Amino acid sequence: MAKNYVQPGEVIDYTPSAAVTSGQVVKVGSTLGVALVDIAANATGAVQITGVFRCPKVTTAVIAQGDPVLWDVSAGKFDAKGAAPATGDVSGPSAIAFAAAGNGATEVLIKFTGVAGTVA
Repeated sequence: MAKNYVQPGEVIDYTPSAAVTSGQVVKVGSTLGVALVDIAANATGAVQITGVFRCPKVTTAVIAQGDPVLWDVSAGKFDAKGAAPATGDVSGPSAIAFAAAGNGATEVLIKFTGVAGTVA
């Protein structure tokens, strides 16, 4: 193995300014991930930036399988790709719908890619 190898790059250390709970979607720069543990404010914890997770969804959003999604920071939920982003929201290749989720669904399966998205 190469002497400069560090890790697979699926988990990143993250230090939030406010406490984060395990399973919560977090924005690390312009990349999205899921906290693997509870992380206290100003402490460092593990955030998975790749993989598929069950996440909260805007109830009225209709999300097609394979579509990129919008992380609505203020709502703390994923929205459909055509939703108008507000300041701080993340869209683009950082997360895609692993399965379709229609109007009325409160959750959606999201594939986190580890790729930076676009922050509004």
